[in-house]
Amino acid sequence: MILYDISVSISPSLPRYPGDPPVRISPLPAPVEGEPFCVTRLSFGSHTGTHIDAPAHLLADGMTVDEIPLTRLIGPSLVVDLTAHDGEVDAGLLKKLPLKGESRLLFHTRNSKLWEHPGFVEEYAALTPAAATYLVALGVQLVGIDYLSVEHSRSQGEVHRILLEAGVVILEGLNLTAVERGEYELICLPLKISGGDGAPCRAVLRSRQVPPPEPEHHTRWPM
Repeated sequence: MILYDISVSISPSLPRYPGDPPVRISPLPAPVEGEPFCVTRLSFGSHTGTHIDAPAHLLADGMTVDEIPLTRLIGPSLVVDLTAHDGEVDAGLLKKLPLKGESRLLFHTRNSKLWEHPGFVEEYAALTPAAATYLVALGVQLVGIDYLSVEHSRSQGEVHRILLEAGVVILEGLNLTAVERGEYELICLPLKISGGDGAPCRAVLRSRQVPPPEPEHHTRWPM
């Protein structure tokens, strides 16, 4: 069994969506001189890095992060390879793919390479409203994508609204560079923020593949 960490690390240099708060990580001075414990003050937005969008992100009476059932966040997931596609992810493209019966879809696009660039990149692959409508019709429960938003920054939130009104969890800010297309188990647990509209999370994929054996050595000491 192989584990893939598909999260990005939170740091002050992490790209952030325009208008979101900056990341600040500030080690605090020890309260008592010689105190061995370290404490750090963290400051960042609820949609920083790899994060979940709860329905409350857009809907006044929508479900909050702490109300999302764990069964939505853990379970079988299909990684869809769209790296050969340039441009928006529309319904026509999705209809060509074998997505029927899948409850969690993670779209691996050319976006994953954007994490190598400093700052926010305005041109990235995103879903169209028609694509979102198609995914809702398929009965998808969770949609993930490998940049900071599932829809383009020029849009007015229609993709989010279509998905969130249907109860679809949105997982944004993934890095799928090291992951091949196929079936995995997704484990995605956001911070349990009471009343939260979103929250950073550690997203992991678990493959049923057997990891390669450790290299042989001939001493009594571990390598």
